[in-house]
This record gives sequence, C-alpha cells and structure tokens, in this order.
Amino acid sequence: MKTALTIAGSDCSGGAGIQADLKTMTMNGVYGMSAITALTAQNTTGVSDILEATPQFLANQLDAIFTDIFPDAVKIGMVSSAPLIEVIAGKLRQYGARHIVVDPVMGATSGAKLLKDEALQALTQQLLPLAEVCTPNIPEAEILAGMRITSAEDMLAAAMIISDRYGCAVLCKGGHAMNDANDLLWKDGETVWFHGERIENPNTHGTGCTLSSAIASNLAKGQPLHQAVENAKAYISGALAAMLDLGKGSGPMNHAFDNRGRFAE
Repeated sequence: MKTALTIAGSDCSGGAGIQADLKTMTMNGVYGMSAITALTAQNTTGVSDILEATPQFLANQLDAIFTDIFPDAVKIGMVSSAPLIEVIAGKLRQYGARHIVVDPVMGATSGAKLLKDEALQALTQQLLPLAEVCTPNIPEAEILAGMRITSAEDMLAAAMIISDRYGCAVLCKGGHAMNDANDLLWKDGETVWFHGERIENPNTHGTGCTLSSAIASNLAKGQPLHQAVENAKAYISGALAAMLDLGKGSGPMNHAFDNRGRFAE
C-alpha cells in the first residue's frame, strides 16, 4: 500500500484538518500518517482556541515518520507560524520528500484567521518552492498573486503569477467566489480546466483539506498531476453531493488571531 503524510492542524470536530485528511487518504486507498502542527478547538461554525505544537516536537514527529515509514506523498495544510514552517521545510529537504501538495490555509470556512501575518513570508519563500502543486482558493490566490480575482481570466493570470514566483504548479479553486465550481490547473505553461457543477450544500467545512489530501493520495499512487486532480475533484464532488447534514451552529466566531499575532477571543 502506498503512503501519504498530512502535516496540518487537528480539528476536534472531525470535518477539517488531519481528521479530514486521514479519512480522505483511507477512502482513496493509501496509508495515512500525520504530523500535528496545532490543536484547535473548532467546529463547523468557527475556531475558538488554538494550541500550537512546539517546533522541536513537530521536528520529532517528522523524524519519526520519515525514518520508518517514508511517505510517497506529503500534504501540508494549516501551519500558523514561521518557526513551524521553517521546521517543515528543513525536514522535507533533509529527507528528500516527494509529491508535496501545499494547501496554503490562511483562514477557515467560518472566517477565522489561521495564518499569522509573519508566517506568510515563510510560507511563500520556504514551502511553496518545494511543492509539486499548491491549491489556493480565490482569497488565498489573491494574496499570493497580489491581485483581485473576479473572472476566469483573472484566475489564469493569478495562477501564472504564483507559479512563476514560486516554481510550483497551481490549482486555483474557483468554487469559493465564482459562479461555478470550476478549478484551473496551471503547470509548465499548460492550462487545464476542471469543470464542476456548484452543489448547494451548506456543509463546506473542510472541503479544501479533503481536496488537497485526495490529490496527495492520487500522487502517492503514481497518477500524473492532472489525473490526480481530476480524480480528487470527482471525489470531493461526490462527498458534497451526499449532503451529509452535521453542524447546527448559529454562525462564525471571531478571528483566531488578532493583528499582533495573539489569539483573539
């Protein structure tokens, strides 16, 4: 059996983070492993608390994994601080990790801020250049490309900018703010559109985690990138179409971090 590693935060409600990643990896036929960057107290309506792992403990987790069960692919999700990002990048280089998928998680579906301001530079300078593909949604792509995205043409322009800056393929996800759930893959000067029907399901908590984990699972199995994305998109579309009804919360909570990088109640 092929193996995949998720490096991300824990979601105690099970819908996002490593819980979603491991479920996805299992359903896609690979052996899933995890290195936890943070514990979160969250549910479908928001994030109420975050407890980060120490850089040393994260390093110890990665050493334990890479020296025993070497992953065939690596998915990186929520990493909220620069020191943790530096540890991850260093260990990935040290062990020669392959098929790295970076989901540049900057905020939760509820609106909670999950990336400290000083961590953005570390993410772009150290992690994205190691990635085979990064998977930003529209707001994340706007930050990474430094431009507004309001059309399919804008998605293409942003993907080209991100790829040129950081040297990785880019899957720009259109479902967040566009009329249809159409995603754009830009790799080596070639464009592939993955067209999808928008599914009216209020339970979108964790869909980004699930998609990137499915891509990593498919890369671990040896699929080329475009096929890995196509199959992952089919998987997440099926999950959304199943219309699992979970949380009944009243609305999003406040941002997880204030403008000084401290946790905001």
